[in-house]
Amino acid sequence: MKNSTASSDKIMLEVKGLKVHFNVRCKGLFGAAPKVHAVDGISFEIPKGKTFGIVGESGSGKSTTALAVMRLLDPTAGKISLNGSDISAIKGAELRTTRRKMQIIFQDPFSSLNPRIRAAQIIREPMDVMKVGNSEERDIKVAELFTKVGLRPEQLALFPHQFSGGQRQRIGIARALASQPDLIVCDEPVSALDVAIQAQILNLLRNLQSELQLTYLFISHDLGVVQYVCDEIAVMYLGQIVEQADRVSLFKKPLHPYTRALLSAVPKAQTKVARDRSGRLEGDPPSPIDLPKGCRFAGRCPVAEDKCHAEEPFLRQIGEGSHHVACHLVSESGF
Repeated sequence: MKNSTASSDKIMLEVKGLKVHFNVRCKGLFGAAPKVHAVDGISFEIPKGKTFGIVGESGSGKSTTALAVMRLLDPTAGKISLNGSDISAIKGAELRTTRRKMQIIFQDPFSSLNPRIRAAQIIREPMDVMKVGNSEERDIKVAELFTKVGLRPEQLALFPHQFSGGQRQRIGIARALASQPDLIVCDEPVSALDVAIQAQILNLLRNLQSELQLTYLFISHDLGVVQYVCDEIAVMYLGQIVEQADRVSLFKKPLHPYTRALLSAVPKAQTKVARDRSGRLEGDPPSPIDLPKGCRFAGRCPVAEDKCHAEEPFLRQIGEGSHHVACHLVSESGF
């Protein structure tokens, strides 16, 4: 299902019916190999200059979605369009050319940086590989980006281990900006940092977005973080989007029991639900190989009915806004 966030805005990224399935090595000689349904038919759009967040527990499929959008994983089905161009199946030289238009900021700011080369070379490397500008222009750009992310010029000659975690993530952000991409995927960019440093990095990302009109796909398990940085948020559970809405609507009136359970576990999320401890999430998700019939959350849902275990709910619009939910128990008016 296609959910338009702002039809009048230019759509930078459009994902339609994305599926990413992995074959599991079969012990026997006969029979079809079982599949892990990591991402199972999701759709969303991100207008230029906006931030779209995907949240969920570990194993929900959010990072797999990010890797598929970056074409670091091949989609099993569906369509991924970047700035109007279908990039779902491109390969070889065409994919390498497209890489200039999309970059990723990884979760761990230490392991994602080459420890054997200096900070200046780390930032310059994408420009060398993608042949952005000449040598002199690249040097000027490196110095400019280094200052833009809040680092001092004399630190350009240092190695990654000589920086703090927050400073290393700033280098990762500068590297992502080096090729002047249309889209930046932020895959848990602050989860490995101290809380005080998280705020600094999030403020930096917001300031850079405002200044450079950047478009972000923001992956996180922390609802407090996405509430601060995202314009629209999708909640994923076991490979599917179960609720999607603009930031204000999602936190003011969460509709899906899974979203409410997530919010009840986040005291810093500014919502009445966060203060209601009765909806705590219990148990583990079912196997992504042997999926249950009906709603995938039904086995953990405190309000599930017989219908929930028998019929799969589909994402549908609630009311006249952009709020969508996949739950049999939510009425058309949102109650």
